[in-house]
Amino acid sequence: MMVPKIFSIFQFLNFLCLFTITFASTEEAIALLKWKATFKNQNNSLLASWTQSSNACGDWYGLTCLNGRVNKLDIRGANVIGTFYDFPFSTLSFLEYVDLSMNNLSGVIPPHIGNLTNLVYIDLHTNHISSTIPLQIGSLAKLQTIYIYDNLLNGSIPSSLGNLTNVSTLYIYQNNLFGSIPMEIGDLRSLAYLGLSTNSLNGSIPASLGNLTSLSSLYLHENHLSGSIPEEIGYLRTLDILQLSNNFLNGSIPTSLGNLTSLSSLSLYKNNLSAFIPEEISYLSSLTKLDLSINSLNGSIPASLGNLTKLSFLGLLQNNLSGSIPQEIGYLTSLSQLVLAKNALSGAIPASLGNLKGLYLLSLYANNLSGSIPSELGNIGSLVTMYLNINQLIGSIPDSFGNLRNLQWMYLHNNNLTEKIPSSFCNLMKLKVVYLGRNNFRGEIPQCLVNISGLEVLKIENNNLGEDIPSSICNLTSLRILDLGRNNLKGAIPQCFGNMGGHLEVLDIHQNNLYGTLPEIFSNGSVLRSLDLHDNELEGKIPRSLANCKNLEILDLGDNHFNDTFPIWFETLPNLKVLSFRSNKLHGPIRALSNGNMFSELRIIDPSYNALTGNLSTSLFQKLIAMRTIDQTAKVPTYLGKSGERDYNDSVTVSSKGMKYELDRISTLFKTIDLSSNKFEGHIPSSLGDLIALKVLNLSHNRLQGNIPSSLGSLSLVESLDLSFNQLSGEIPQQLSALTFLSFLNLSHNHLQGCIPQGRQFATFQNNSYEGNDGLQGFPVSKGCGSNWTPETNNGDYEPDDEESNSEFLNDFWKAALMGYGSGLCIGLSIIYFMISTGNLKWFVRIVEDLEQKIIMRQRKKQRSQRQNKRRNNRI
Repeated sequence: MMVPKIFSIFQFLNFLCLFTITFASTEEAIALLKWKATFKNQNNSLLASWTQSSNACGDWYGLTCLNGRVNKLDIRGANVIGTFYDFPFSTLSFLEYVDLSMNNLSGVIPPHIGNLTNLVYIDLHTNHISSTIPLQIGSLAKLQTIYIYDNLLNGSIPSSLGNLTNVSTLYIYQNNLFGSIPMEIGDLRSLAYLGLSTNSLNGSIPASLGNLTSLSSLYLHENHLSGSIPEEIGYLRTLDILQLSNNFLNGSIPTSLGNLTSLSSLSLYKNNLSAFIPEEISYLSSLTKLDLSINSLNGSIPASLGNLTKLSFLGLLQNNLSGSIPQEIGYLTSLSQLVLAKNALSGAIPASLGNLKGLYLLSLYANNLSGSIPSELGNIGSLVTMYLNINQLIGSIPDSFGNLRNLQWMYLHNNNLTEKIPSSFCNLMKLKVVYLGRNNFRGEIPQCLVNISGLEVLKIENNNLGEDIPSSICNLTSLRILDLGRNNLKGAIPQCFGNMGGHLEVLDIHQNNLYGTLPEIFSNGSVLRSLDLHDNELEGKIPRSLANCKNLEILDLGDNHFNDTFPIWFETLPNLKVLSFRSNKLHGPIRALSNGNMFSELRIIDPSYNALTGNLSTSLFQKLIAMRTIDQTAKVPTYLGKSGERDYNDSVTVSSKGMKYELDRISTLFKTIDLSSNKFEGHIPSSLGDLIALKVLNLSHNRLQGNIPSSLGSLSLVESLDLSFNQLSGEIPQQLSALTFLSFLNLSHNHLQGCIPQGRQFATFQNNSYEGNDGLQGFPVSKGCGSNWTPETNNGDYEPDDEESNSEFLNDFWKAALMGYGSGLCIGLSIIYFMISTGNLKWFVRIVEDLEQKIIMRQRKKQRSQRQNKRRNNRI
């Protein structure tokens, strides 16, 4: 009887246990369903199995149970749109593993996360979780792995994380965390991977991190950390990756880093580190990446770096390193990238670099390297990108470069290279970008360039190339940018350029000796964006086919011999921003524009030094929308050109502030109208005052009449205003005194009268801004203007107006006497003879006496001024 009773008790206990487990798992399932009900996409296909009618532990996606309790939840990348705040923390107390990464969870991490006391692994990365990391996370004593990176967390890192002594991985990078790194992080003795990068952490790196002797990877880059690198980092002998770049660390590189013999990657770039590169770096025999770029390191490159034979990347870009490139760098035969650019390195390029057979990036630009390019560089058959530009290299391009069959980007510009471009150059069939500009290459452009069918950018500007432009260039069907400017090229522009309209975006052949007409070669569908032909000998009419270039932004035909009327038909080019015809033979009036937003993008218009006639077109100025608006959002300088284009900077020659110069890059804020040196007549349109974004306005050397419009006082950004050599009359508008940016003003040689405005910028202009206007009064001209007049010299003497008039008379008298000395001498002697013979000398004596008195007065005035200046200088 005893056995059946025991068996019955056992069955009852088993049933009771099963009931408890079933009840508990049901409660957990209900809690998870409630969480799912908060999702914005409850019909998520991956979570379709989460229903009341299904078995949570057996059927639900991403759910794993242990003894009937939810033990693991893995729904990473399930496209859940909801909040983490509503997660059932209190119910899932047996949860050990949670992976909710790569979803669209938002909201905060609530303090209830502290209820998950069995949690070992939590992954919430790549969501939109915000607010602070709760202190309660520090109570999860079993936690080993924390991934909360790539979220929107803010606030400081809680010091309670120091309690998680079992944590081996802590990745909370790429958030908005700020404050200092808590020293308690140094208590995590099990930590192998620490990632706090890409936040806004500040303060110094805690020396306590030196206690993390199990650490393998330390990522602190892209923060605001300052101070020096602690020597204690040198205790981390198991460290494999040390990434401290993009901070504000200063001081020297600690020599203790030489103890990190397991280190494979050391990145300290973009800090404020100074002093020498320590020799101890050469002890890091496992190092494959060393990046010390963008610091203030000085001294020479240690030759001992040649011992780092496993190195694949060596970056010393943008420091203050000097001396020569060590020959020992050629021992780094595993090197794939060598970046020594933007230093003060000198001497020759070592031939030993030819031993780097696996190198695909060689960057030595912007140094003081000299000598010829070693032919041994032609042995680096793996080379893809070569930067040798902005140095002092001489000689020719080695023929051995024809062996660089994988080369795609070649930058040799801004050196002193000479001779011809070698024919072996044409063996480089993979070339995409070639910069040979600003050297002294001579001869002709190689015909064989046609073999490089993938060539996209060819820049050979500023050389001594002669002969004609070879028509074979037209067969480069991938060419986007062709810059042959500032050479000695001659002949006509090839007709076949018209075949390149579908791919050629920039054609720059300015400042050559090209002659003949510009052919009608521009067809529909042309992608041409910039055309610069200025300073050649081109003639004839401007081809009407240019109207087909709907993408055209920059057109510079200046300094040629085009003989045509103003091409008003360019108004059909919707993207035109720069239009220059300066110094040609354009003639006739600028006729009225048609309706529509034509010329709405124009920022620079320059038909100066032509023979244009008629009245200034009011309709033209009304269409210049880009000049009528000021960009209030521009915080950093932006320039004209294709967005992201690095291979070409648009340029243009302009006149401003009385000088002619070339803009190497054209700011989007630089807006100018130059109609000078033509034959325009009539009045200055008041509508010019609507162009409030103008920086430069030049209407000089025309035949303009009437008053200066007061509306020009609205040109609040104008820096240069030149209306000289016209027939303007009336007074200078007082409104011009409000132009606070005006630094150059020329109103000379007109018929202006009245008082010159005073104050602000007008106090800085000299007499030459107003000369040739006899009716002007006030400072700085000699004629007074009531109480507004300021004397020319600060000597305290008042000279009456008639005295000034007499002075002017005397000046003019003596000038006339000297200018007419030859003929005047004969006439004067005849008059004197006549007066003596008639005895009428009184008139002549009176003139001489008056003349003597005025001369004496001027001498005294000058001496008085000199004495006062001397006293003033003595006081100073």
